[in-house]
Amino acid sequence: MDRMQQLVLMGHTLIAILIIVLVLLQRGKGADAGAGFGAGASGTVFGARGSSSFFSRATGILAAAFFISSLTLAYLSSQRTTGPASLLDTASAVEQEAEAVPVDEEELPMPDLPPLRPGDGSLGDLPSLDEASPGPEPSAEEQRVEENDQAE
Repeated sequence: MDRMQQLVLMGHTLIAILIIVLVLLQRGKGADAGAGFGAGASGTVFGARGSSSFFSRATGILAAAFFISSLTLAYLSSQRTTGPASLLDTASAVEQEAEAVPVDEEELPMPDLPPLRPGDGSLGDLPSLDEASPGPEPSAEEQRVEENDQAE
């Protein structure tokens, strides 16, 4: 990140925090009803009209500054070109890397494994594929159907 973008990002964050604080300090619309019955709004620091006009104006100014800083950050981030310009550049770079790394089959270590034969204990005495496997046992109902077929 360049220096200008860092400064705008810090300002953007500060503006966001100030907007949150100003919104929390403002009174809701329902608070004006209590002022009509002598709630003491004239004794405030900001005058008889209260702080509503000052806070509203400050919030509007900060909202405009937040919008401008957002646009500035978007523009600055679009101007950075550190990566490839297109996907085609990326694909050609990957192909170049693949060609640059030679793989020599003679250098690859090959483990010495004994030949696997059925029945010698290396496969857990599994039957060979040549032997006929009996398959799953038929259920009681299938056995009855088969017995009926044989009887006929």
